[in-house]
Amino acid sequence: MVKLKNSFQRKEKKYALSNETYHKLREKLFPHMQEDEYGLHTIMSVYFDTHDYEMIRHSIAKPAYKEKFRIRSYGIPTESSNVFLEIKKKVQGVVYKRRIALSYQSAKKYLQHPHSFKLVSAKDQQIKQEIDWLFARKRLEPKVMIAYDRRALFAAEDEEFRVTFDFNIRYREERFYQENLSDYGEKVAPEIDVLMEVKALGAYPLWFSEILADLDIYPSSFSKYAQAYQRYLYHKEDFYHVV
Repeated sequence: MVKLKNSFQRKEKKYALSNETYHKLREKLFPHMQEDEYGLHTIMSVYFDTHDYEMIRHSIAKPAYKEKFRIRSYGIPTESSNVFLEIKKKVQGVVYKRRIALSYQSAKKYLQHPHSFKLVSAKDQQIKQEIDWLFARKRLEPKVMIAYDRRALFAAEDEEFRVTFDFNIRYREERFYQENLSDYGEKVAPEIDVLMEVKALGAYPLWFSEILADLDIYPSSFSKYAQAYQRYLYHKEDFYHVV
């Protein structure tokens, strides 16, 4: 069983696949990897940014260091289910994630009063202080919800080597915290059937590299939040500045 971690680092690469290539790839991966216990599941993330989208604009410029903050849910959250408050940093191509788990109800209270409570675990409290500082420094506000349906595979001999497949990537700009939450949204990139992400601490296994070469699969640059901003939010931002 693959457990959800609260702190980790790795390299991540993304690949845009057609449905045909996806099915060929799954057949070739079958002897080497297995699907995790979650099966096909929905991931929802609300991304936070400054009033003028400073963080995503900085990220798009491809600097050596960049960071994002989001609240992530595995499935549509209820008041009592856990969500993750997550800082994602990328330094020289290496991704670092630090996050804390709170009930959805507590997470909403946190956004209104970040300093109103402390966490029991010293490690969780340290991560919370990092989030507190980021909120205070950037004056973050919710900007966009990104949702997608995911299948995740892990290698039998190395659970740190993971491959995920994301389908129906969608976004919306409103109703982040309504009482009857849902994962509806407009498609971010209709031309992409499947977005594959490969997550590894080091080099890919030789068998995986050979499969990619055999199917002519090559990495591409794709950030879900960045694509939503560049395709749909950027022009609206210009409009708001003009009026």
